[in-house]
Amino acid sequence: MLNTYTSYQLIAKDISKSIDRIEKQPTVDRDTQYYLANITKVKSIDDFVNNDRLFKYAMKAYGLENMDYAKAFMVKALKEGVSDPDSFANKLTDKRYAQFVRAFNFAADGADATVYNPAQQLVTKNYAIQAQIAGLDPNSDYVKGETTYYLANITKVKSVDDLMSNNRLYTYALAAYGLDSATEDKDLIKSVLQGGVRDPESVANKQANKAYAGLASAFNFEQYGENATTYVQAQQPTVDMYMRQTLEEDAGKTNEGVRLALYFQRKAPDITNWYDVLADTALASVVRTALGLPDSFATADIDKQAQLFGQKLDIKDFTDPDKLSKFLTRFTSMYEIAHPTSTAVTSVSVLFAQPTTVGISTDLMMAMQQLKF
Repeated sequence: MLNTYTSYQLIAKDISKSIDRIEKQPTVDRDTQYYLANITKVKSIDDFVNNDRLFKYAMKAYGLENMDYAKAFMVKALKEGVSDPDSFANKLTDKRYAQFVRAFNFAADGADATVYNPAQQLVTKNYAIQAQIAGLDPNSDYVKGETTYYLANITKVKSVDDLMSNNRLYTYALAAYGLDSATEDKDLIKSVLQGGVRDPESVANKQANKAYAGLASAFNFEQYGENATTYVQAQQPTVDMYMRQTLEEDAGKTNEGVRLALYFQRKAPDITNWYDVLADTALASVVRTALGLPDSFATADIDKQAQLFGQKLDIKDFTDPDKLSKFLTRFTSMYEIAHPTSTAVTSVSVLFAQPTTVGISTDLMMAMQQLKF
């Protein structure tokens, strides 16, 4: 059996290739094809939870497969949505529930929840509102004609240049945010669209007029690339998450340490404070193991746990791919010490003996030599 460090590296060095193998598994392929063929037919919370196959697929995608039996619990979360900070999902410590509700946002989007894309539904809704402000009836032939043309063509747009080169689509898009294509500086609009909204210092976010940030959010080429006009969280992104969950699950069948490392790798970019880590038992376990702390440390005062983690590690390192890789090398090596893949190798031999033909590989020994505590 490969040790924890080597097993993790084999998967992590090419996640896409590893997921490709998962996608080809007959059961996974069948369930995915069913999901994509049927999720767009779901128009209500009842439709969703009553289709057991769809609901279980979605729950697994968000790491909630152990709760797929608790339908009344999930219905409450879905009904209250996430717009209100005090909604049921937002008040739960486990942020996976809010993430799930945000993806299947029936509370905000109603029957459009499984087909909702900002560049489609949000923009046409805004256009109708702006038409009323300009004194036009949203049901007038002109408004309906422009909207019909827009919806028929916007999904063909794959880049900022595509959008800006189609004057009719471009005019419609800007009008939806109260901007006049005839007077707006095209160079500014291009910078707004290219910069997106994820960076607080992006061009859109630095404009006093929030319409620019609204435009960049709806046409989010910076984040979603050519899929910006077709991106629907309830569809392909959920499938992608399902594949990643399945990859981690499969890895855990032979080595739980590999599953933990892959999970931490996926969650790391979103970690903003140590309480995020402590609220997630898997993340906290990885940090404790990397620091050589006993499981019993989890019972200590939570503020003291956060303080110690902060003293030993810089949380900003988790957003740096190289530093994250080094941290996970440290974790997988320490996990191997605590859970040797070969019973012939003890912790002492891991630390001090020469590499042998069984148990600890040369790769692992070299990785451990680079660890700094």
